[in-house]
Amino acid sequence: METRQQGLLDPEPVTEVDEEMVSDVDLNNTMTDEEREGILSELTKLEEEISTLRQVLASKEKHHSELKAKLGITPLSEFKQNFNKSWYDMQTSTAYKKTSETLSTAGQKTSAAFTTLGTAISRKFGDMRNSPSFKSFEEKVECTVSNIKTKVGSQGGGGSFEEVLSSAAHASAQETPSNNMPESSDHERTC
Repeated sequence: METRQQGLLDPEPVTEVDEEMVSDVDLNNTMTDEEREGILSELTKLEEEISTLRQVLASKEKHHSELKAKLGITPLSEFKQNFNKSWYDMQTSTAYKKTSETLSTAGQKTSAAFTTLGTAISRKFGDMRNSPSFKSFEEKVECTVSNIKTKVGSQGGGGSFEEVLSSAAHASAQETPSNNMPESSDHERTC
């Protein structure tokens, strides 16, 4: 065996212990047979008490269920009652109140923003409708519709609707009456 160099605080030299010697020591053998018997007896008693308590608990739960049945308390009614109590508790909590106030404020602000947006869009549509290019487009559409009405009325079944429509579109595109169109009203000529 090797000895380590003795330090200033070490009163005795330290020697290495044989590993085989340590593994031969069984720590469970420190208990006597009498102590072991006592512990086993205590364990058995404890298991019997646990079994008895389980039986008593089962009996109490059965009696509890019978009393509820006599009162007409069903699992569904208990669930509703518990849910309502939880809902009430949640609504009266500070966090719920703060969240509710925050959401209410956010809803009001969102509503105001949508109102402002709607007003702005309406204004833009009004401005667009009053613009010269929209008025020009509107006049062309009115002219085309007027031409179609005139042609359908004047042909009296002499052509299909598609022919009249294509003729009116062709005339509108050229902005002059075509040779195959009958003379029309003054409104048609201004288109």
